[in-house]
Amino acid sequence: MRITGPTALFATLLALGLAPLAPAQEKSAEKRLYCWNEDGRRICADALPASAVNSARTEMSGKTGLPNARIERAPTAEEQAAQRVLEARQKLENELAQARKRADLALAESYESEAALQRAYKIRYDLVDQGIKTARMAIDNQHMALLRLLQNAADAELQGGEVSATLAKNVRNQRAAVMEAQQSLRQQQQERVALDSALVEAVARWRRARGLDAAPTPETTASGD
Repeated sequence: MRITGPTALFATLLALGLAPLAPAQEKSAEKRLYCWNEDGRRICADALPASAVNSARTEMSGKTGLPNARIERAPTAEEQAAQRVLEARQKLENELAQARKRADLALAESYESEAALQRAYKIRYDLVDQGIKTARMAIDNQHMALLRLLQNAADAELQGGEVSATLAKNVRNQRAAVMEAQQSLRQQQQERVALDSALVEAVARWRRARGLDAAPTPETTASGD
């Protein structure tokens, strides 16, 4: 069978080795340049060493020199641990807020007895005490992370070197994280003191609604300090 038309022309060119190459074959992979900071120095190269894989960097076109992407550095183990603690604390705070809301709605209703009101507040005490426990654990974790960073800095100085800018920054950030965790504990402890006052007020309101005499200060659970 004789082939005619454009198909025949392409077949002829193919036989002569003149057929156009596919676009993927024409264009070779575009080279890239990588720029990152290392110990206060700006470094650029056409290949990314293993030591810089987790560093913040800018990727640029090797042809135009224009930036293509900005890659943020990978979080350190200490930062990942701090993030997990923060997420756990935020989750606990949300649970506490929901528990307070439920308790307030329940308080608006009539309790069968003063003991029932006391039991309702005990749930809130348990949640606040758990928050205090979590805050103390956060302080311990953040403090241990700070000690590790300070030990790394001390080792660098003992070996006759200087503390890198990155390590110094990590120490500052970790110290701030410790202070934040301590502030969270203080807030939890203040909330527990406020809960004592709220219980006294709730019992007084309940007794007034029942036409009863003012009761002595209700017994609260042991302080979580």
